[in-house]
Amino acid sequence: MGDDALTDPMTPTPLTGGTRALVGFAAAIAQGEEPEIRGRVAELVEQQVPPLAIEELLLQSVLMVGWPRALVAASIWRAAAPAPLTPDAATDLDYANHVEWTERGVATCMAVYGDNYRKLRENVAVLHPALDQWMVTEGYGRTLSRPGLDLLRRELCIVAQTAVLDTPRQLHSHLRGALNAGATYAQIDGTLATVNPFISYDDFKRVKELWETVRENWSPLT
Repeated sequence: MGDDALTDPMTPTPLTGGTRALVGFAAAIAQGEEPEIRGRVAELVEQQVPPLAIEELLLQSVLMVGWPRALVAASIWRAAAPAPLTPDAATDLDYANHVEWTERGVATCMAVYGDNYRKLRENVAVLHPALDQWMVTEGYGRTLSRPGLDLLRRELCIVAQTAVLDTPRQLHSHLRGALNAGATYAQIDGTLATVNPFISYDDFKRVKELWETVRENWSPLT
């Protein structure tokens, strides 16, 4: 997909074709329209996006869009790639590894949220302790910490999906998370430009305003 994961957020580096195709697929999964998903799968194939990266996006989409839309997208993708891929089935599908999942979940969640990590854990635990544990162990540990797709591209895809789903609080968090993972401003601009056709004019305007707020107030982790 090319190395567009630069560390300097001011570098005007746009998305590569492969990453743009992956982000577009993420947005289509969130939208849930089968013809659009098929078109995005064709683009992934044309751009020669590594199948393992696509598989990982499908798996993480369960967290963002739920099982129904993730399964629809997976069935369309499976028609193009009949053999499912996993980087290490013995490790990543074994529930005996829940301690490892929790450890790597904490590390990934801290990388995404930075100084807001403790506040996030406290706020989610107030909603329900199970939600807090599932978020870290199942979400960030078992799923988002899997090999096969780097954290930067995972976060860009989450930005795309939360924008389409119109969940501004989560979008705000993952705009920051993408920057914390090493995304450039131009890469996030490119992600939002890819999302633009999937949402209304007014919704896109609100997304852009939110992005400007994040951009003005974000500072690199130290």
